[in-house]
Amino acid sequence: MIKSELIQKLVDENPHLFQKDVENIIAAFLDEISDALASGNRVELRGFGAFSIKNRPARIGRNPRTGEKVPVGEKFVPQFKAGKDIRDRLNR
Repeated sequence: MIKSELIQKLVDENPHLFQKDVENIIAAFLDEISDALASGNRVELRGFGAFSIKNRPARIGRNPRTGEKVPVGEKFVPQFKAGKDIRDRLNR
């Protein structure tokens, strides 16, 4: 499901809400998660899962075209761990 499909589903299930309001709510929700992760915080949604950041240290990589060794800098990447409720629903 993509963001526009999620918005449309919420609008269909809640006819008293305008589509623009639902778009603003979803955008604010995703922005808050992004801002928290950018600040180094963990975001936990009970029953759904937890978003956190993971550090990937600097390393020596390889250019696949030439085989030449190249330095790859340190990175921080988002990580998601599904909650128990979601894992249970997937493994019924």
